[in-house]
Amino acid sequence: MSTADPFTVLPFTDSGLPLLIRADAPSVSLQGTFPLLQRLIDEHLPRCGGLLFRGFEVDGIEGFRGFAAGFGHPLLNYEFGSTPRTELGGGVYTSTEYPPHQSIPLHNEQAYTREWPMKIWFYCAIAPEQGGETPIADSRAIYRRIDPAIRSRFAERGVMYVRNYGNGLDVPWTQVFNTTDRARVEAFCHSHAIVCEWREDGDLRTRQVCQGVARHPRTGDRVWFNQAHLFHTSNLAPEIRESLLAVVDEDELPRNAYYGDGSPIEETVLDEIRAVLREEQVRFPWVAGDVLMLDNMLTAHARAPFKGPRRIVVAMAEPCREAN
Repeated sequence: MSTADPFTVLPFTDSGLPLLIRADAPSVSLQGTFPLLQRLIDEHLPRCGGLLFRGFEVDGIEGFRGFAAGFGHPLLNYEFGSTPRTELGGGVYTSTEYPPHQSIPLHNEQAYTREWPMKIWFYCAIAPEQGGETPIADSRAIYRRIDPAIRSRFAERGVMYVRNYGNGLDVPWTQVFNTTDRARVEAFCHSHAIVCEWREDGDLRTRQVCQGVARHPRTGDRVWFNQAHLFHTSNLAPEIRESLLAVVDEDELPRNAYYGDGSPIEETVLDEIRAVLREEQVRFPWVAGDVLMLDNMLTAHARAPFKGPRRIVVAMAEPCREAN
C-alpha cells in the first residue's frame, strides 16, 4: 500500500478475519478508488478470505452494484435458492428474509448445490439497533478442526439434499426456479444433475448429491463446504420437528440431508460440526455504509437475530462448479 492511498489497512480481529480497509476521510469514494483497492483485494482476499470496507462513500445500492460488478464478472441471479429473498434488480438481492428473532447458522452460499458463487458482497444500507451481525468463519480452519474420520466420510460420500417445495412449509418451486413452466424446471434439473419428481398435488420434490468438502481452485486449500447441518431435520427446533412429523412423513419434510448414498447422517456428527462452527465464528457490528467482501469458498457467513430496522443487500459473482 502506498503512503498516498486514501485508506488504512489493519486487522479487525485477533484472527485477522475480516481484514479492515478503512477510508481516511468520509469523502473517499469506494468506486473512485477501485484501481487501488483491486490491487489490495487481489493480494489479501486469498489469504484472509474476507475484507470489510468501512467509511467509504458507497453511493447507495447503485454504487454497491457498480462496485461488485467492477471485478469483471456479471452479477449472478439467485437460482435454485433455498431461502426467501427479493430481487432489487441488476443482480442485487435482499439478504434472507427470515423473521428478526431467527438466527441463520454459518454456511457458504449455495454449498448445497454443485455450482456456487466464488465471490459474495454484503452492503449495510441500514444498521440494526441491536444484534443483526453477519458472523463469519474461516472454512479452512473449520475443515482442519473437524474430526478427520468425519471429514473422510463427507469427502467420500458427499451429501444428498432432499427438498419438498411449497405446501405452505417452504419456498414454492415457482420462486426457487423463477418460472411457472415445468419444462424449464425439468431442463434446469437435468443440466444440474438434480433428480426431480412432480407429486400428485402439483408440488415438486428434488434430490441432489453434492460435495461434502471442496478444494479451492486457486489457493488449493481444502475447505469444509456443505450445508448438511442446515438442511438436516436436527436443525429444526424439537417442537417444530415433532409437529411436522406428526402430519407428514420424513421424506415429505421441506428439506433434509443424508450422506450421498442415502444413508442417514448421525445427529452426533452434526452436533460436532455445529460445535466447531460456533467456536470458529467471528462477529463484528455493522455500521451503515459497510461493504463486506468474501471469498465464498474460504469464508462462511451467518446471521444473528436483531431488533429494529435492518437492511443488508447482497450480490454474488463468478460461478464455480464442483471444485473437489
